[in-house]
Amino acid sequence: MTRSHDIRRAAEADLKKPSGLSAGVQEERSCESAARFGRKPGGDSNKSLSTSLADDPISQPSDKRTAVNPTKLKRSAAKKQGSARVRHRPDLPLYGALDLGTNNCRLLVARPTRRGFMIVDAFSRIIRLGEGVSRSGILSEQAMGRTIEALKMCSEKMLRRGVNRSRQIATEACRAAANGQYFIERVRQETGLSLEIVSQETEARLAVSGCASLLDKKCQWSLVFDIGGGSSELIWLDLSRRKRKWRHTLPDRIDAQNCIVAWTSLPIGVVTLAEKYGGRKVDTQKFEEMVNDVIVPLQQFEQKHKILQHLTGKNAHFLGTSGTVTTVAGIHLRLPSYDRRRVDGSWLSDRDVRAVTHRLLMMNYDQRVAQPCVGIDRADLVLAGCAILEALIRTWPCPRLRVADRGLREGMLASLIAEDNIRNRTYDR
Repeated sequence: MTRSHDIRRAAEADLKKPSGLSAGVQEERSCESAARFGRKPGGDSNKSLSTSLADDPISQPSDKRTAVNPTKLKRSAAKKQGSARVRHRPDLPLYGALDLGTNNCRLLVARPTRRGFMIVDAFSRIIRLGEGVSRSGILSEQAMGRTIEALKMCSEKMLRRGVNRSRQIATEACRAAANGQYFIERVRQETGLSLEIVSQETEARLAVSGCASLLDKKCQWSLVFDIGGGSSELIWLDLSRRKRKWRHTLPDRIDAQNCIVAWTSLPIGVVTLAEKYGGRKVDTQKFEEMVNDVIVPLQQFEQKHKILQHLTGKNAHFLGTSGTVTTVAGIHLRLPSYDRRRVDGSWLSDRDVRAVTHRLLMMNYDQRVAQPCVGIDRADLVLAGCAILEALIRTWPCPRLRVADRGLREGMLASLIAEDNIRNRTYDR
């Protein structure tokens, strides 16, 4: 039986499932659903978002009616009042985290709280900075112009909010392009932002810290992956290396980096793969070619670190942080529009992933554009991302994947606040 048959069978099984939406898992912090997919295709997210944050994901309430507990109501009200006090306290510093990737420009602005941080503003725009870099080796003038316009908006947001300290990073597109340093200097002159081109290892460590609170504490092993536009990071974690009992605080997020056993960065992302094979017209044969292209470096990583023997049992799980996995989760949940609260922290099986992949393969480009969790900005990239995800599943047939709509920016915020010893003070009483 061929691999494409596995994907088709998963899709048929998915169609037999009831159409009701799974409750899923959410964080109290609903950071930027509209900024990603909730808007109409091509729209931007420029609205200020004031949200609360608790680093523990919590289950959504069920549809069943239950008796009202007055004590719980009082606690809930007190919690909301506490979050409001943090949001409006001018004496607390504001932190900014800007992640400039191959495909996206994203910003978070946050205030520290007793256990973590609370997002007070956010921005996300698809800029495709790395468009054409895999062929030409340089950032194009059009891509740089689009990106600088988005960065100007990020700079204005941080100035308007009065951000006290920030970190601004650039990843694979600027690492790979011959004119990457020229672009960084141009950004500094035109926007006032000092972008830092980070190493692949730094990117991997920030990704782990950013989504550490979604690691299953009952498991010993986890393979964290971030499918980007120009590269994909894999981080193999041994959770028995934890130096402390995790309670999802900022120090716990940093401690997750101590669990890294091995990591690698593949020079393959959704943009580079779509540019190589084409992203608009993708049939089963072309999809298989993409998958096979990705499997080669994955097998090299497996041969070196012997991950397979650990990852197939109940004591391990995937943790995916990328636009690909969040899109797949949104489609699997049959969301009428992307909802971060429903997606972030949700679980997918390998059959769920393959069922969504099959559905997307059966769509043409216009149908993918019309899919509310894809849209025009990702319609030509989503199948390239699915090919990378399928290659991961074939290399390591792990039945459990947790979805993270968070990553580098949250990792930067955790590091900045921890460095300033903010965790030693009480903000939310």
